[in-house]
Amino acid sequence: MKLLLTTVLSLFFSAGLCWAAEGFVEGMDDIPLMDGLNQITQDDLSFGNEETRILEAYLSARKINFSKVAQFYQESLPQLGWIYQGNRGHDLFFYREGETLELARESVSPLIVRITIKTKP
Repeated sequence: MKLLLTTVLSLFFSAGLCWAAEGFVEGMDDIPLMDGLNQITQDDLSFGNEETRILEAYLSARKINFSKVAQFYQESLPQLGWIYQGNRGHDLFFYREGETLELARESVSPLIVRITIKTKP
């Protein structure tokens, strides 16, 4: 049993899938939730159909600054197929399979981060 657990954990870490103990952003099945961030679920937005969609989630933290959050997502999102497109001010942009993902700092204290995924026309 111990050997099986050790093997599973080593595969998990070696695959680069060790993002956070928190799991994933609710409503965005493959966007990891950085440890230390909390989702503000009452502010989430989701609408669309099979051709277009817009998803929006808000995350907050008291002890993490935006540069740590940006670094985390710049390292983890490419492992999920998102290609970093650059930034404008404090907003980071990614692209994957016809969709854009924007990571934006909404406030500093407390830190509020908005993640928006949109189908690119």
